Amino acid sequence: MDDIFKALADPSRRTLLDLLYEKDGRTLHDLCTHLQMSRFGVMKHLRILEEAGLLTTCKVGREKYHYLNPVAIRQIYDRWVSKYAEPWVSGLSLLKKEMESGPAMEQKPRHINRIAIKTNPEQVWNALTNPSLTSQYWYNGMIKGEFKAGCPYEIWNPQGQLQAKGEFLVVEPPRRLVMTWQLLVQADTAEEKPSRLTWEIEPHAEFAGVTLVTVVHDEFEEAPNTSRVLEEGLPIVLSGMKTLIETGRSLTS
Repeated sequence: MDDIFKALADPSRRTLLDLLYEKDGRTLHDLCTHLQMSRFGVMKHLRILEEAGLLTTCKVGREKYHYLNPVAIRQIYDRWVSKYAEPWVSGLSLLKKEMESGPAMEQKPRHINRIAIKTNPEQVWNALTNPSLTSQYWYNGMIKGEFKAGCPYEIWNPQGQLQAKGEFLVVEPPRRLVMTWQLLVQADTAEEKPSRLTWEIEPHAEFAGVTLVTVVHDEFEEAPNTSRVLEEGLPIVLSGMKTLIETGRSLTS
């Protein structure tokens, strides 16, 4: 958390985040045109923001594209704001818009969320696949299904309501889970075509005992309402997972 506040303390870094908020998926050259400083200076600020978890990058060919990561902002909200406001207000943490791949790839929007959890990949995988654990951070949803590629799954709440369903596309414990996603609890999402969620779980390259969890939501061109709901909801889900694994408590307890 200290790294996040230190990163936000510099006005140039806040400007970079504002630029990514206006248009996500920018190159270094694009960002440099908006700041009166050297290319090296901008690179240094971007590196600090990435190390603090405030942005993520994706390399396409020779270009590196920079994206906002709203989970870090969500953590600030959960720690310093939610105790004074309604716990599920998410409007203050919406610092991310649709993410697009670089020009060398087909232009398709993506949402990318990433969080660091003090644990190992096996514990993250257990939290992601154990119904008794998902119910404590995934909006009370218990995931049920056989975790094999090609198998269907469902997510139910304690009241017996089917919240979401889909199919497992890739199951590679404890590192990768790819699943289609159809949100059923809202009328404006239930009839939309399924989108896709990709969970990437990997040990942190520099910090022992820390695992990076990245969730990519894409293929939602024909599911705009689902896209909107998950853009707001996934940061809460990841924050809830982190809190549960690290403290044994739910986010709102």
